[in-house]
Amino acid sequence: MKKLFLTAIAFVALGIMAQAQDLITVAELSSKLKDANLVVVSAEVETEYAKVHINDAVNVSYKSLEKTGSIEGLLQSPAELAKIFGAKGLNEKKTIVVYDEGAGKYASRLYWALKYMGATDVKILDGGMVAWKAGRKPVTKNPSTVKPATFTPALNKAIYADMKEVQAASGNAKVILVDLREVAEFTGKDPKNNKGRIPGSVNVDHTTLNAANSLYKSKAELEKIFTAAGATKDKTIILVCPTGVRAGKGFVALKSILGYPNVKVYEGGVNEWAATASNKLDK
Repeated sequence: MKKLFLTAIAFVALGIMAQAQDLITVAELSSKLKDANLVVVSAEVETEYAKVHINDAVNVSYKSLEKTGSIEGLLQSPAELAKIFGAKGLNEKKTIVVYDEGAGKYASRLYWALKYMGATDVKILDGGMVAWKAGRKPVTKNPSTVKPATFTPALNKAIYADMKEVQAASGNAKVILVDLREVAEFTGKDPKNNKGRIPGSVNVDHTTLNAANSLYKSKAELEKIFTAAGATKDKTIILVCPTGVRAGKGFVALKSILGYPNVKVYEGGVNEWAATASNKLDK
C-alpha cells in the first residue's frame, strides 16, 4: 500500500513538472532551433511579424483565430482553426513554441487555443521578443518558408467553459471566476473600456503576472497573487476577459506554471456575456 501511495505521489509530481516545462527560456529555445520537429510561432498580427521576428518563425496572428461577427473575440470553429494551423505547418504532434512581443497575452491566447485543439507539446517563450533580444539572439524581417501540414483536432473540453457553465457558477463556492483585465477596466474607471464585469468575478490584473523584464514571476509570487484573490487549487477556476486574450495569461500561470488541476477559459468572455439579454453586468 505504501509503495502504491508513493508511486501515485511520483506521478502527480511528474505531471506538475511537465506542466511547468511549458515555459521555455531563451537559452533552451536557442539550443533547439535545429530540431526538425520544432515550429516557432509568432502570435503577433501580420504587420508586427513583418517588422521583425525570430529566425524561421512562422506567423499565426492571434486575430486570425477569431470569427467575424458582432461579438469580438470568439474562436472560429475547430475545423477552421485546424486549417489555419495546418497551413502554417503546425500539427498536433509537433513541438510548438509560441511567443509575442513580450507581454505574453497574444502568445497565451494562441497557446490556449492550441491546447484546446489537442496539440500535445506546446510551449511559451518566457519573456517573448523582449527576452530574445536581450539574449542577443538572431532576428529577421524575411518571411519564413512554410511547409503545410495536417492538423487533426482532438478537443480538450476540460479547459473550455461556455456561458452556461459560467451562469451555473453563481453561488457555487467550489468555482471562482477570475477576470484578468487591468484594474481600471475591471472596476469601470477606464472611460474607454467600461463594459462592466460578470457578477461574482474577482480581479487579477494580468500585468501583475510579469516581472519588469517581461518574464513570468516566480511560482511563489504567482501563487500569492492568485491566493489573495481566492483562486486556490481546490477550486475550479474559470478565467475571463472580453476576448480570451488576457484570460490566456492566467491560464498559463495557473495551469502551466503552478499546476492547478481545474482551470478553464470562458471562451465567450465579457463580450458574449454583455451581448446576451438575460445576463447582467456589475458596474
